[in-house]
Amino acid sequence: MDDFLEKKVEEAKSGDVDALEVVMMSIKDLVYNLSLKMLLYPEDAKDATQEILVRVMTHLGSFRGESRFQTWVYRVATNYLLTKKRKQKERFIMSFDEYADLIDSGQSSTIAYTENQGERRLLEEEVKVTCTHGLLLCLSEQSRMVYILGILLEFNSQEGAAILEIAPDNFRQQLSRSKKKIKNFLHQKCGLVNPENPCRCHKKIDFLINKNIVNPKVLHYAPLTNRSMDLIEKISHLEKSVALYRSTPSQLAPDSVIQKVKEKIQVMRIRS
Repeated sequence: MDDFLEKKVEEAKSGDVDALEVVMMSIKDLVYNLSLKMLLYPEDAKDATQEILVRVMTHLGSFRGESRFQTWVYRVATNYLLTKKRKQKERFIMSFDEYADLIDSGQSSTIAYTENQGERRLLEEEVKVTCTHGLLLCLSEQSRMVYILGILLEFNSQEGAAILEIAPDNFRQQLSRSKKKIKNFLHQKCGLVNPENPCRCHKKIDFLINKNIVNPKVLHYAPLTNRSMDLIEKISHLEKSVALYRSTPSQLAPDSVIQKVKEKIQVMRIRS
């Protein structure tokens, strides 16, 4: 796949618009998933993905092949995401102590919103993904990106440092600190990571709905995952705090993003 993609990149740089479309379609999902992990809210991630893909298209000529193309794409995306002003910025960002209070609040052994078991299972999954990804927002933006690259996307320190344009030692140090903060929090608060903790995803359903953090009418994560919380126990080779994140599968970029990108490419096709 890498050889095929690199070939299409060179063709796109030479003005082949069809090759450009192939390139954009091959990276749309990785850009969207990075944006979603960094920004949490799908609307923010969708907007960011569109902007990043446009940047990739307009700056493709600056790619010199000194790294893998996907590494370069991550660098473009990271530069954008670390400076992006999010629409939802003030809504969910909080300190670890404030997040701990949110976890401890409103736990209920009953679910008042619905008695339908299928709906409850979807809501439970929605809570799990929203809560764990929301926890990442307790990290600073730079630390969060380091954690996403090093833990969720499994880049080594050389690759992660190249994407962020920092020294590998710096990347390793930041990753170690971020990993420790997330691990300690989850072991102290999350029942999926540490069964001795009282919090369970189903206990938070009514509370998060009432707080408008989870919208039962518009589930962002549950319909797109296969009960990732059921997979955690099966991932035995990873510590639970890491397995909690890696159990959630990647998501497809929204159709609206694909349509916008194709419209821009069509304009280029007409002009050529």
